[in-house]
Amino acid sequence: MNQAQLQQENADHQGRGGVSAENRSFGFRPAFRNADTGNVYASRFADGRLAPVHVIDGLPDEVVVARSATGKVTCVKASVQSGFVRDGCFYDRAAAAAYLARRMDDIGRQAWA
Repeated sequence: MNQAQLQQENADHQGRGGVSAENRSFGFRPAFRNADTGNVYASRFADGRLAPVHVIDGLPDEVVVARSATGKVTCVKASVQSGFVRDGCFYDRAAAAAYLARRMDDIGRQAWA
């Protein structure tokens, strides 16, 4: 995975709840999961601060495949998946979008009740 792939994922999930700006108010925080180990990592900037969007710079060395000459992460293992953490559970982008769709249906039904 690299930055271009993250941008493509954002475009693919835009408008469906699978991006940070659309699901943050529901308690989702951007994260990554290593499918090989099950380890989940909060999205962080290179300096360790939590990032409000998916950023690969703060991922640990164990998943980093390549860095630029200045040390910026340019590629991580193919087993790394972007998604979100909510209430201690990891959601891939599709699962987060499905959760939001259900919540919006619930909100719509309550508005009509």
